[in-house]
Amino acid sequence: MTTASRTRASFDGLLEQALHGELGTDPRAGRISVAFTTVQAARHDGRQGGYRNEVLSLRLGHAVGSCAVEPGSLPDGTVEECAGAEVDALLAHPLLPVRVAALDAYLMDVSPHTPTHGAQPVSIPAGSSLERSQARAAAVVDLLDVGPGCTVLVVGVVNSLISALRSRSLAVIPCDLKAGTTEWGEPIRTDALAEIGGCDAVLASGMTLGNGTFDPLRRSALDHGKPLVMFAQTGSAVLPRFLGAGVAAVCAEPYPFFWLDGGPGTVHRYRSADSGPGATVHRFHASDGEPGATVHRSRTSDGGTS
Repeated sequence: MTTASRTRASFDGLLEQALHGELGTDPRAGRISVAFTTVQAARHDGRQGGYRNEVLSLRLGHAVGSCAVEPGSLPDGTVEECAGAEVDALLAHPLLPVRVAALDAYLMDVSPHTPTHGAQPVSIPAGSSLERSQARAAAVVDLLDVGPGCTVLVVGVVNSLISALRSRSLAVIPCDLKAGTTEWGEPIRTDALAEIGGCDAVLASGMTLGNGTFDPLRRSALDHGKPLVMFAQTGSAVLPRFLGAGVAAVCAEPYPFFWLDGGPGTVHRYRSADSGPGATVHRFHASDGEPGATVHRSRTSDGGTS
């Protein structure tokens, strides 16, 4: 991006900026043409457990914004209410997932994932659901600037990510609000903030935006001096706004997600200007599954439990 964007260092602050037209076009000028949910269940060959995802998506012009939700948690009529609504009304909607999806659509329209806006495209090759999950995991883990023997706190557990981390001799602390166990039988912690002191880096799902835990996690990572890398189907256009404000890097994956298709696809990687070797991506300044967690029943997070 050629001009630095000043971003209030909180999700609510970013919403306020969008509502006041400080981030681009007037949100009163746009309407959501299509609103839809994507519900998916998967069980990969060779894996003991499965996962389920539900994602709310809103289309604004050519852009689609998304927010993963707990399956079945959206009230009846939410999709119908969003279709045809003005963007500013949805940015102020009482449901947090609607606000997240609306802001994601708005920012995707304002600054799509292109090199001009700081994105580095990474191809995800065609393949089975598991193969594509593993390819995405490699793209995400490449953003971590830590070496063998370091410990990574994973918030929003995805088995393919854990496997990719361990293949690089990194220790893992799995954490998810739903608890449960990983594919390898390890207990999943539930309090990410209590675990940050014991890790060298944090890898977190964009679903933290949708459940309201992103800002506390980001602030805690800042306070502890721990790099925070986000993998985002939820809020893929929102989270790059926090680069340099507590977020070191983002792997952004807008709709359609890798688990919807067997063909080739693309994710978009961002780094803050001072994150990682050779980083050249614009740093936003601030004033301050595969969906899923890997419990062996239903759970959703950005990337799916693999």
